[in-house]
Amino acid sequence: QVQLVESGGGLVQAGGSLRLSCAASGRTFTIRAMGWFRQTPGKEREFVAAISWSGGSTTYADSVKGRFTISRDSARNTLYLEMNSLKPEDTAVYYCAAADSSSWYSGRTLKRNYDYWGQGSQVTISS
Repeated sequence: QVQLVESGGGLVQAGGSLRLSCAASGRTFTIRAMGWFRQTPGKEREFVAAISWSGGSTTYADSVKGRFTISRDSARNTLYLEMNSLKPEDTAVYYCAAADSSSWYSGRTLKRNYDYWGQGSQVTISS
C-alpha cells in the first residue's frame, strides 16, 4: 500500500504563488509515476500535471502550462507542484496521486490510471 499526504495549500491573491507538497510512504518502491489533479464542487476531478518517477518526464494540462511546475525528490519520496501566476479559476481542492501500473504510460491524464490518492489540499485564489 501507498499513503499520500498533501500539504502547502492556502489562500493567496491572484498573480501570487503557492507550492504544494505530497509525501509518499509505504510501498513507495512500486510507484512508477505521480501526478496532481484538482476538483471543485459539482465538477469532475481534472488532470493538472504528472511526472514519471524514474525519468522525470512531465505532462501538463493546457490550462496550467507555463505557470505550474511539477517536480519530485525521489530520495525523500516527495512530489511538488510549484504554482505561479495564479488565477481565480485555479481555486480547487488539489489531490496528489500515484500510479503503480504500466497503463499510466498509455494515458497519463486519466484518473483511472492512478492507484493511490491523497486526502486533498484546498487552494483558494482571491481576485
